[in-house]
Amino acid sequence: MSLANGRRYLAIPGPSVMPDRVLNAMHRASPNIYEGELLDLTASLWADLKAIAGTQHNAAIYIGNGHATWEAANTNVFRRGDTAIVLATGRFGEGWAEHARQVGVTVAMTDFGRSSPIDMARAEQALRASPDARAVMLTHVDTATGAKNDVAALRRLMDELGHPGMLMVDCIASFACDEFHMDDWGVDVVIAASQKGLMTPPGLGVVFFSDKARELSKSSDLRTPYWDWLPRVDANHFYMHFYGTAPSHHLFALREALTMIMDEGIENVWHRHTKLAQAVWAAAEAWGKDGAFALNIKDPGHRGHSVTAMRLSGNDGTRLREWCEHQGGVTLGVGLGMAEPDSPEAGAFFRLAHMGHVNAHMTLGALAVMDTGMKALQIPHGGGALEAAARVLASA
Repeated sequence: MSLANGRRYLAIPGPSVMPDRVLNAMHRASPNIYEGELLDLTASLWADLKAIAGTQHNAAIYIGNGHATWEAANTNVFRRGDTAIVLATGRFGEGWAEHARQVGVTVAMTDFGRSSPIDMARAEQALRASPDARAVMLTHVDTATGAKNDVAALRRLMDELGHPGMLMVDCIASFACDEFHMDDWGVDVVIAASQKGLMTPPGLGVVFFSDKARELSKSSDLRTPYWDWLPRVDANHFYMHFYGTAPSHHLFALREALTMIMDEGIENVWHRHTKLAQAVWAAAEAWGKDGAFALNIKDPGHRGHSVTAMRLSGNDGTRLREWCEHQGGVTLGVGLGMAEPDSPEAGAFFRLAHMGHVNAHMTLGALAVMDTGMKALQIPHGGGALEAAARVLASA
């Protein structure tokens, strides 16, 4: 017998739970793409997207996923043969670096492993080793590891060293979840996507770029007509915002999601994600007092607020995920890039997302199902996890 029948909870780090309001906004006939409502709606998106990013500068929307924004950023910023400094703290920093290599960029990568953020001493070494690098690239929060990097501190370091490179940040896992200030932190390029904190189906990527990046992109020899961001931000005709037919229903969905975020207030959204993340961590720390349960990132200050990477031992992570999904109705995220797929350790890792359209009862419910699953599977774990999580939320 399964106890999963009922409304299931998708607690993977993207695509995230979509609000009914967002789904309903898409449930409509195709609009006129030449004049009227869709054009006005699209014009209303830019201010709200920029407010979440913390920028007064440029923004372009691409039809694509997060990997599409990698390509958009790389092809506009770099010239063939340019050097990119990549500070990697997980699978997605590594992936962005690999993409840059594939389009002809020389990558100088410093790998900080899978359980820690960037270390400023090693970052300084990387900057000094490539003083003429076109850009420095990193993830704000790596979706695979949950590691959060101090972007503002990295910019201060670059300024202290007089490094001329642009600062490029992948915010796909953190956008509308973790506090971020593009302009105040001196970031030149930010990439985001629709399917996580923005609570919209996969299919839209957003690239924000400073005026410095805008000007330097004019010398890039990697740009193609589709990826070039200049015609998108200087569009003389509506279709040029998307270099073709607009993703109309995704735009209706995004408009509703942004309205929900703006109504709540971005600072309140950040606070909600902070408290829900802290509740997850409190439960995990209680579980870890007995048995192999452990958080991937030891220091809470270095963890993102949208996803938490965890581990057990042996194949227990996979066993727990399968029990939660098929018996409890909660789908947890797989461990991604934490071990070789065929290695004995691969089944130990998993992730719990707490991003976007998520609240106290969803988070507490997911934790309760995990706790029940470990009991059902006789996986050793400490007690008091749910009480610890409840205490965190009670103090919110």
